[in-house]
Amino acid sequence: MSRKTVYLETFGCQMNELDSELVAGQLRALGYDFTSSPDGADIVLYNTCSVREQAEQKV
Repeated sequence: MSRKTVYLETFGCQMNELDSELVAGQLRALGYDFTSSPDGADIVLYNTCSVREQAEQKV
């Protein structure tokens, strides 16, 4: 049985970077593999900051 894949992209401040690292660690602990492209990923996560408009505009 193949493992589920996750694509995670972070937009925003350093807090978002930390949040994404924490989420990634939890997902790895649950057995997920990460991919460098959203194409074909089982799960696609975009972590953005709602406080900074510029980060939202990038998404």
